[in-house]
Amino acid sequence: MKCINCGTDNNLKDRTANYGKCSKCGHAFVFEPTSMGTTKLTDPMFAKALSDISINNTLFFTPKQMFYLLDNRFRNKAFNSGGFGCGYIFGMVFFTIFFSSFGGTVGGLTANFIYQIIIITTLIKNTKSPKLNAASRKASTKSLIFVGICILIIGIFSSTILLKSFPVFVIAVLLAMFSIYKGATLQHKTSVAQEFLIGESDYQDWLNRWQRVNGNIQKLLLAPQNLNNQTTPINPDVTAYSFDRLIVCDSADIAQFLIANNFHFENNCAILSVTGYPESIFQTTMDMLRRNPELKVYALHNCTPRGLGLINRLRTSSNWFQNSNITIIDIGITPRQAIGAKKNIFIETSSQSASEASQLPSEIRNNLSPDELQWLQAGNFVNLESFRPQQLIQIIQRGIANTLSLESDSGLLIASSSDTYIYSTQSFG
Repeated sequence: MKCINCGTDNNLKDRTANYGKCSKCGHAFVFEPTSMGTTKLTDPMFAKALSDISINNTLFFTPKQMFYLLDNRFRNKAFNSGGFGCGYIFGMVFFTIFFSSFGGTVGGLTANFIYQIIIITTLIKNTKSPKLNAASRKASTKSLIFVGICILIIGIFSSTILLKSFPVFVIAVLLAMFSIYKGATLQHKTSVAQEFLIGESDYQDWLNRWQRVNGNIQKLLLAPQNLNNQTTPINPDVTAYSFDRLIVCDSADIAQFLIANNFHFENNCAILSVTGYPESIFQTTMDMLRRNPELKVYALHNCTPRGLGLINRLRTSSNWFQNSNITIIDIGITPRQAIGAKKNIFIETSSQSASEASQLPSEIRNNLSPDELQWLQAGNFVNLESFRPQQLIQIIQRGIANTLSLESDSGLLIASSSDTYIYSTQSFG
């Protein structure tokens, strides 16, 4: 393992002899992969993750965003979709040829078909595995189709040319068609809830250990509740200026993330959370915004039952925009977008989310399709923090840009109509 301080490569013997420190510069190693079980982490791997998530230390990020990134890297490392599928396929082709050519006995044929069934069963299981990402699950469906084609070609050749057996021909064709059929039908059913490969307590321990050795992580954000008690000086001129746009987040973490990365300055919009963050300037900002008749409000929320209620809260709460004719634009994640996502979206599930979904008020349920309701009631949800910082910022920027001309944008759907105009975009990301 290379030392992140001087770049010297230290093997296990070097690290042990120097009590977990670099043999050249004496810098302590944070992690020892040989004693970490299945989730093996090295100092260079953690340092690269920090560099990647912050884009070389230029973007702030939340602890949860780092957690998602590390989990995804362990997932990709443990289940490389290409190598995993190819390894099974190579073995299947090799053993099919071997058993068919040299094992023309009942035992040889039986072993051959058992091996093929194990491959197909494993790949089917992988298409539904919560420990694989969507890309790996989809790769397994393609592998099923390829395996079926290989069984069909080799089975026909072996049964008609080498073995001259009609029963073998029938079994090979049926097995091949089953594999192809399952691969084709499961291709569009790989959006299942995923399980984390690392524990949150382990991750917090890693963060603490890293910062004890290497100092505070510069771009890692503190929890918003630790910041609310700090006083932020307000420029007297702010009350005389009015933003034309407001982003309301359903969590203080996302509002803090956007403000820390100067999203409000670069995109000329105020940023608040529905929970009242940042407290020190919340009321002043709201007073300023209410005086602007041209204000457009963008609702940014997680794909959770609580997040989907953000629009209704903004429209009906006296603390927000009750009895107002402002335009509210939904740029958050909806179940429709998560279900139909073509990209890899991290879908989670919990009993709490399922319980909240079953208690959704009618004004929210009426704007959801039966498929969306079923998806939510199964406990599924998507967290905004599962997107990388740069990716999330770009998605929000595109969401705002796509809604600047509401009348001419055919990609918008009117989700509700009253004195307040509510719009929703077709896709997220």
